[in-house]
Amino acid sequence: MRFLFVMFIGLPIIEMWLLIKVGTVIGAFPTIAMVAATAVIGAALLKQQGIDTLTRAQQRLNSGQVPATEILEGLMLAVGGALLLTPGFVTDAIGFVCLIAPLRRLLIAALIKRGVMQVQMNQFHGGAGPFGSANQEFGAGPDSRVYGAPSDSKSADAVIIEGEYKKEE
Repeated sequence: MRFLFVMFIGLPIIEMWLLIKVGTVIGAFPTIAMVAATAVIGAALLKQQGIDTLTRAQQRLNSGQVPATEILEGLMLAVGGALLLTPGFVTDAIGFVCLIAPLRRLLIAALIKRGVMQVQMNQFHGGAGPFGSANQEFGAGPDSRVYGAPSDSKSADAVIIEGEYKKEE
């Protein structure tokens, strides 16, 4: 609750104070130009980092892996982009931390360690995920129609996915 109070009440007050202080030192127009420049630089960095993260996520999906890290990075990119579009120097600094890849990965690791973010990969029956167990290839299983059920039995609560496919070359 304190975090939300600081974020919605304290942070705008700090931002206004800092903008006024910087404006009195360097002038109003340079201060506005700096805020606008951080938004433009942030948008370019967001585009580049977003494409990189999306490419890595597609590669992981194509190899049959769940792109959990890339999903968290995408979330951090969205937060960072929003913070960079918010006028102010403190939000810009936090936004750039979210957009710079090594800093973003350190931040994600720290948030996971503190328990703020959780990654749950094996939350289904018998350690199997929605695409089979962690050591199986994507979509493969003892019975390729039943996912989420223990491999030694077909329980009544198993999810059955049926469909047809056509392999095009």
